Amino acid sequence: MSLLSLSEVSFTWSGPPLLDGINLEINAGERIGLLGRNGAGKSTLMKIIAGELEPDHGDIKRDKDLRVARLVQEVPAGGAHQIHEFVAEAAAPFFEHDWEVDHAVDQILARMGLSGEEIFESLSSGMKRRVLLARAIVQSPDILLLDEPTNHLDIPAIKWLEQFLQSYEGTLLFVTHDRMFLQALATRIIEIDRGHMYDWTCDYETFLKRKEAFLEAEEKQNALFDKKLAEEETWIRQGIKARRTRNEGRVRALKKMREERKQRRTQVGNVNLQVASADRSGQLVIEAKDVSFSYGDEPVIQNFSTLITRGDKIGIIGRNGAGKTTLLKLMLGQLKPDTGTIRTGTNLEILYFDQLREQIEEEKTVIENVGEGQETLTIDGKPRNIYGYLQDFLFTPERARRPARFLSGGERNRLLLAKLFKRPANLFVLDEPTNDLDAETLELLEELICNHPATLLLVSHDRAFLNNVVTATLVIDEEGNVKEYAGGYDDYLRQSENSRAVESQKTEVKPTAEPKQEKPKAKAKLSYKEERELEQIPQQIEELEQEQVELQSAMSSPDFFKQNSDIITEATARLETIQSELERLLERWEDLESRVQ
Repeated sequence: MSLLSLSEVSFTWSGPPLLDGINLEINAGERIGLLGRNGAGKSTLMKIIAGELEPDHGDIKRDKDLRVARLVQEVPAGGAHQIHEFVAEAAAPFFEHDWEVDHAVDQILARMGLSGEEIFESLSSGMKRRVLLARAIVQSPDILLLDEPTNHLDIPAIKWLEQFLQSYEGTLLFVTHDRMFLQALATRIIEIDRGHMYDWTCDYETFLKRKEAFLEAEEKQNALFDKKLAEEETWIRQGIKARRTRNEGRVRALKKMREERKQRRTQVGNVNLQVASADRSGQLVIEAKDVSFSYGDEPVIQNFSTLITRGDKIGIIGRNGAGKTTLLKLMLGQLKPDTGTIRTGTNLEILYFDQLREQIEEEKTVIENVGEGQETLTIDGKPRNIYGYLQDFLFTPERARRPARFLSGGERNRLLLAKLFKRPANLFVLDEPTNDLDAETLELLEELICNHPATLLLVSHDRAFLNNVVTATLVIDEEGNVKEYAGGYDDYLRQSENSRAVESQKTEVKPTAEPKQEKPKAKAKLSYKEERELEQIPQQIEELEQEQVELQSAMSSPDFFKQNSDIITEATARLETIQSELERLLERWEDLESRVQ
């Protein structure tokens, strides 16, 4: 059943339209993941759906008495209310009697493991988000909008939220940078890209494959178009031929092609992440022996020992407030342990990405934050104009002149990366670097960290990021004990006590004996049938390549993915089949050719 539909909706802040004639239908029971680059218009679309913004053009049809609730990105700091009172305030407009409000609030708080007597402002960021979610759900919304719901949550809280939303009976539309959260929840993916909306009608894993095929097809189609345009421009410059009557249609077609090329919005570029390598540090980076630390009478870290050597990639995980940032500061010498010793190595050049982004000066512009009074920077030993350097981090000259306080969360992260990456480093200390970054930038940051020779200390709640980057994980429990596990987050789970029972039940698989190696057989001559096969292969390859080009051309159109999902699935599968068949034919061709005598 359709709850809400958008038809030809457009919205512009300034510059190119954020939303350019988009169409969307939301049905009951769907769990929709909304994707797009930072600044693509995801939050704007949510505000339009929630009725907080009116579109410039287009129609919005809502089901009668439709309720929409939105969980915003920002966590409010104030509020001296008790949790019960704070949630009841949101529920009151939807019930006639106070006892109905109290009953509904008590039910929601019980489901979400919240105590109604606690004061909202005294809670951690993660618990505040849980209360805000309760405020949204107590309204019994038909559509629940979640904008980066995992921000500021630790891993147990993220997993709780996953399980809670998987059993939630309403309709969800959510934005998240957490790829594992997205894969676990989304039954449908929609994407905003260069003002257009693409409905992929699949889960996240399938989307990644389809998106790759789409971008490849789009790139090839654009290349063919540009080649044709260049040929026509060469023809028009010949002059007199173009002015003949019989060629007026060709001239009109060229004008149309010029306008089409002018209107094309190229894909937003990726951040160009580079960090110069400082001189190598000593082999020893950090050694801790029996380190303990307390804030007053509250123990934070107890009897911690570790040895970190050059090139190690170490992840640090634990609940919010467990002491992850404290552990970082102890290892870097910014805090002195109560007991035990910490020794740091020689020649350390540290890049420190702090969780609260305190290195950003709010009233200064992006240029002033990064340039620090200089218009020319020295990056990896070479001079770079500051505007050119900031464009590597997707800051246009206009955005670069804005004060930092006006930046979005993703832009603030990119600003801090730009500020830090201008200097050589051999020890990366990254405290929650992934919040608000889009998937493309996350993947580039992963690639940079993996390929850079620097040692890494990483605090993160992003499970996919941990899995892809770290070689060992330090886990802080609620008593302040720190245990070390080899590998990333999934490796830690496999090694932890909760999963040992499962691991022990696995039966050992005995290795099979290696097969005896046979002597290679002499090459046989081609049979008549194989000779005929060899003659036909080039024609078969040509036909398949032609079909491949036609399919890629069709898939490069924005309208292609608005079709029925069966058509999209069939076309994507056919493209994969063609590629496999081409590879098979090429291998067969090579084999037969090698046997021609």
